[in-house]
Amino acid sequence: MAFDVQDRAAAPLADPVPVALRMRPPEREGLEERFASSDPNPGLDITRNPRVARLVRSRKFQFLLILPNQIVFWTVIFVGLLGTAVPGLNFGAAITWYVWFALVFVMMVVVGRAWCMMCPFGGFGEWIQRRTFFQRTQKTLGLGRKFPEPLARAGFLIPVVSFLLLTWIEEFFNIAGPGNPADTSWMVVGIVGSALVFFLVFERRTFCRYICPLTSLIGTIGSVGSVAGFRTRDREVCLNCETKDCMRGGTEGFGCPWYTWPGSADSNLYCGLCSECYKACPEDNVGLFLQRPLTSVVAPRRRRADVAWAVVLLWGLVLYQQINATNGYASFDNWLNSHLHFPHYPNPVAYLGSIALLALATAGAAWGIAALLARRDADLERPGSFVDRGSRFRAFFVPIAYGLIPVVGADYFARQLPKFFQHSARLVPSVQHIFGFSGAHSPIYSTRILSDPRIVLVQVIVIAAGTLGAAWCTWRIAGRELVAVGRSALAVRVTTLGLVAACGVVAALLYVAMHAAP
Repeated sequence: MAFDVQDRAAAPLADPVPVALRMRPPEREGLEERFASSDPNPGLDITRNPRVARLVRSRKFQFLLILPNQIVFWTVIFVGLLGTAVPGLNFGAAITWYVWFALVFVMMVVVGRAWCMMCPFGGFGEWIQRRTFFQRTQKTLGLGRKFPEPLARAGFLIPVVSFLLLTWIEEFFNIAGPGNPADTSWMVVGIVGSALVFFLVFERRTFCRYICPLTSLIGTIGSVGSVAGFRTRDREVCLNCETKDCMRGGTEGFGCPWYTWPGSADSNLYCGLCSECYKACPEDNVGLFLQRPLTSVVAPRRRRADVAWAVVLLWGLVLYQQINATNGYASFDNWLNSHLHFPHYPNPVAYLGSIALLALATAGAAWGIAALLARRDADLERPGSFVDRGSRFRAFFVPIAYGLIPVVGADYFARQLPKFFQHSARLVPSVQHIFGFSGAHSPIYSTRILSDPRIVLVQVIVIAAGTLGAAWCTWRIAGRELVAVGRSALAVRVTTLGLVAACGVVAALLYVAMHAAP
């Protein structure tokens, strides 16, 4: 069977990789062009260490990472349905909403797609699709359909929509409150069931790349992380390779489940760290690379509009959550619900409208910078030029949105801190309760790690750190990509830094106004 596999997220660009993968010799000239735009220095290859190489090459590697999470999340499902209805004493609700969300964001910032590497949702679907836990098999279970190309071209936009929908469901049913622990279980069952359907209908990890509610969040914020992912070691070897086992699959490994060719990667955006390309490469030309933090924000030359829009929509969502946690928002939401005859918070009109307005305000700021600073020289105004009227907005908006990733990530992390610091200690009594002990009488049940004023201080510090990271990224990006199309190098940098600073100040002030509200 000839796999017609391609890096579909890059399809709007002139991408020669699909041609190279359709069972024909690669077009060397096209591949050289792709390599010229990729990151020339992926960092430190830790698989040069024999022990690390032996671990990663083992077919049990990812299985052993996924297995503990499988045990935990099936426990979450059963305990949520069969255990106590008290959220603070129910292990499923406690670990999901008090601990897990905060840890996932830590993993994003430190590693990148670490959660994808050990995800129980994708892991469960993949085991059934491959009909094995870890062995290399030739036949899979399911229809093996390809995801429709028009939808694949949407990139991160579909996962953002699914994330917005899932978040609205959580808020409407008070699942993340946390409310009734059974609701948490049914939510997890819904995610696992949806993933399984996609694994049985479509090939590889189509669900993980194009549908999963978390993939856009982890992919964008994970670019802050210090793991570059699996990359090629020697460009010439990849350029001359005619088999592309890393994408098609070989005797030792499956083809990349994420449709990502390690030879063209210039960020960790879509590397799920599954190690299949490393196992499959017959030339031993793939390594697992570490990089400096923020490299995958600054380094990419092939920036994508869907990623930029995903960033500002995610930014709009977390700002909306901050605004609705302030004292003044409840009266507005109640007023809107009474006029639209909607039962209770969150009103979908206010929810979607606020997110859209906040995202458009951020994009509008980028448009204003472009209109103010973009050059209008005759040679740059000609149709089809880099900064003609049709592309000037994109030329500024996309790089600026990438530069905002650290402050957006910091905002999401800071948003999880009240529940973690106020209630994460309840995880211990919830475990005791499973074994028949009265966890409610434990002094740990009411223990807080930090008081509310200190939580606010930590939130502001996190936002400050994210703002500084975003300022550094924006300074580098503006100097490389925006100065060429701006009137003044200093003006471009100062103006874009002003936008970053404004975002950080708004987020910090909202946390002060929220008073550590969860």
